[in-house]
Amino acid sequence: MSTLNKKVALVTGGSRGIGAAIAKRLAADGAVVAITYSKDANAASSIVKAIEQAGGKAVAFQADAADADAVRAAVEKTVTTLGRIDVLVNNAGTAIPKKFEDATLEELDRVFNINVRGTMIATQAALKHMNNGGRIIMIGSCVGERMMTPGLVPYSATKGAIKMFSQGLSREVGSRGITVNNIQPGPIDTDLNPAAGEWAVPQKAATALNRYGKVEEVAALVAFVAGPEASYITGANLTVDGGTNA
Repeated sequence: MSTLNKKVALVTGGSRGIGAAIAKRLAADGAVVAITYSKDANAASSIVKAIEQAGGKAVAFQADAADADAVRAAVEKTVTTLGRIDVLVNNAGTAIPKKFEDATLEELDRVFNINVRGTMIATQAALKHMNNGGRIIMIGSCVGERMMTPGLVPYSATKGAIKMFSQGLSREVGSRGITVNNIQPGPIDTDLNPAAGEWAVPQKAATALNRYGKVEEVAALVAFVAGPEASYITGANLTVDGGTNA
């Protein structure tokens, strides 16, 4: 199925984990995909090559989500290179797991600058180019609604902010035919949060399915929300968490 045929999608933080899976899925569904990456050019290149080998088209741009100028430039490069932008997936994010009172100001700033400020900057830049039928998709977190995981207090606060940002923005851009939705993963098996890691036991225990999710399970929902059948879904918080928040 080519439900996203001739669409142009930008996925921030698309060189690994959930972002890479999203980029691959959108490309498989027919979109031309741009991804941003922070430091690892080789990882980004491997995602581009994987998409191209599967018959798709992709490009990668270096942009640390905490760098406002770099984020804006990545959006402009996407439009210049690919002609426009139809879908923005704000996936770039970070967490620094530790007890809140032990967190440094530098760590707090970085989590907020990437997760909230970077998302807002990318969205503002993309909206200047987005037309009727556009899609803005946030990758939030189930802890943005219900917090049960120790060590993620600042992270959960940023994802709560993203939840409200999505809802508020959906009201502002709805008249332009643009939808805004927030997809909230639960524990997903990635290199940052491996199913075999030290933080995995309480997270797995909190799910109803008693397992970690797969990156492809998040990407599948992103692809649906980006597609034509989701045209009446906006301002929604769609949780993919194995029942963590049930």
